[in-house]
Amino acid sequence: YCAASRGYIDAVIVPSETRPRLIDALEIMCSKREMLPAKKHGNIPM
Repeated sequence: YCAASRGYIDAVIVPSETRPRLIDALEIMCSKREMLPAKKHGNIPM
């Protein structure tokens, strides 16, 4: 696979493994917490 050899994709999944891999990925994304960066500057009172 040309795309895999160039690093465009992470893995080539066998069709029979597609559903379990998608379910695992979606479960991970559902439980993932979004990390917001700390504010560098506050608002200036006017």
